[in-house]
Amino acid sequence: MNDLRLRPAEDADLAALVRLRDDAARWMLSHGITGQWRPGELDEDHFRRITQRGEVWLAEARDRVVGAWELWWEDEDAWGPQPPTAGYVHRLMVDHGSVPPGTGRRLLDAAERRVAGAGRSAVRLDCLAGNARLTAYYVDAGYRIVGRKEGKPQPGGTPKSFTLLEKALRTEPA
Repeated sequence: MNDLRLRPAEDADLAALVRLRDDAARWMLSHGITGQWRPGELDEDHFRRITQRGEVWLAEARDRVVGAWELWWEDEDAWGPQPPTAGYVHRLMVDHGSVPPGTGRRLLDAAERRVAGAGRSAVRLDCLAGNARLTAYYVDAGYRIVGRKEGKPQPGGTPKSFTLLEKALRTEPA
């Protein structure tokens, strides 16, 4: 998909983000990935809050939102207090019905470039402990498992345990 366009999300995109997240949750469930996401967990207010303290990026193709990710500049709930050396990717998601394989990796690469461009030397993310498929996806993308977080608070849900992953980056000159 060569016509993939990336841009920061705006308030007008909130409904599309909820749709994308719910569709991704349904895709996970239909493929036997349980416990990670559930449809209806996050609403427009969630994405509005993230855009106020971090970043939400969209991928569009043919004027339709087909992917997104959140980029945070701190994540104390999972990683504790940290020096400002990393960016934290959350909710990487694609519309599996309309994008070719590899689109998620393209979005992850874009997030990594954004973090490196901000002068940070690492990207961190987490996934549900026990989600071997998603953990393998990130390991294949160059991430390494660096720990586990027990009882991480969840938006609208019960705390869960997560695998913590990190990838070192070469920072781009400012």
